[in-house]
Amino acid sequence: MPHKVLIIEDNRASMQLMRELITKAKLKPICAHNLIEAKHIFSSSEPEEFLCAVVDYELPDAPQGQAIDFALSSFLPTVVVTRYLDDERRDAILKKNVVDYITKENTQVYEYLSRLLSRLEKNKKVGVLVVDAIRARRAAMVSLLRRHNFITFEAPDSEQALNIMQRFSIIKLILVDDDGLPKMNAIEMLSELRQNFKKEDLAIIGLSSSRNSALSARYIKSGANDYMLKPYHHEEFFCRVMQNVEYMENIELIRRAADSDFLTGLPNRRYFFEKVTASQGHKPILQSLAIIDVDHFKKINDTYGHDCGDYTLKELAKLVAEHFSDYTAARFGGEEFCVYFSNVEQAEVLKVVENFRISLAASNYQFELNNFNCSVSIGLTHQAKDGINSMIRSADQLLYQAKKNGRNQVVSDQITLHSE
Repeated sequence: MPHKVLIIEDNRASMQLMRELITKAKLKPICAHNLIEAKHIFSSSEPEEFLCAVVDYELPDAPQGQAIDFALSSFLPTVVVTRYLDDERRDAILKKNVVDYITKENTQVYEYLSRLLSRLEKNKKVGVLVVDAIRARRAAMVSLLRRHNFITFEAPDSEQALNIMQRFSIIKLILVDDDGLPKMNAIEMLSELRQNFKKEDLAIIGLSSSRNSALSARYIKSGANDYMLKPYHHEEFFCRVMQNVEYMENIELIRRAADSDFLTGLPNRRYFFEKVTASQGHKPILQSLAIIDVDHFKKINDTYGHDCGDYTLKELAKLVAEHFSDYTAARFGGEEFCVYFSNVEQAEVLKVVENFRISLAASNYQFELNNFNCSVSIGLTHQAKDGINSMIRSADQLLYQAKKNGRNQVVSDQITLHSE
């Protein structure tokens, strides 16, 4: 069920544009043309259903921003829209605990609103740690972050901050104020953090009121992603926070694209070797590897066409992802898939692989007007003494044996399982 966005706007053209943007963001717009209507709508709804409110500063029954106060008092993160913006109105808006404001200048500004709404949705899964010795300063930053739906954590010193980082993997950003930080200063904490977290996995913004021009360089050289001089305006605060969070998300998208097979979405061969090599570095006691190959795949392509072949591979990949979600699985290329098992008993591995084969063979596929079935042959090895490449060669030989024996079966180092 998509989150709702409450729009309070009396201009019909602006309302229509915002409705379209909100729908495009896969959210549900709930429209009110004045404050009275908004109160009526909200009174019959659950507050938890709403992601935020988008509120016009000047309405016929709320000419001085009273609708903003209503949305904030209803605990809704609030974005303000306004026809014009002078210094007095800007100050009046920013004195309220709003998420942000936009002016009704052009469609480009509304595109910013679309990005902002998307961010409010994503931020619900992003943790931010605030490290500051002074409670009031921590509280001020936490209040700003919560307006944008971030999950917040606090630490009064570096020692507690490092402990929190070990416990909560959702933290993607740290804000650290060096002024008065006891025990370990911010630069030392940065050095400690960077031993375990890369810059593309954890963003760190340093803050200080010092006018020492070399301090920002020290922060960056010690591993910070960014630096802010205090006192800061909260618009700058949000811009820097968003910029750093989006930087990490973009890196993750690039990384995912590099690690994924374009057709099926499964991890690719490169990612598989990287993951398995890392796993073998922990010296697992038990290792197994299965190579899965679609039976008579050429016949599917020749009979129903290459589009049907692609469809078959994508459907098979869904089953691979479902049955081997606890293990390392990848598309190796063509109609071949590979699964690596670490510290799993051989009997359990065989059971999981055989269940996959049976489930696939029992599935019926429909592409356009064609109904068909397919099966797989699987080579499974438990011999790991000579590394991953040796395991792949062994599984390949067992796969060849499964094909030679009649297909639709598992051939392992211990036993052969096949259909009746």
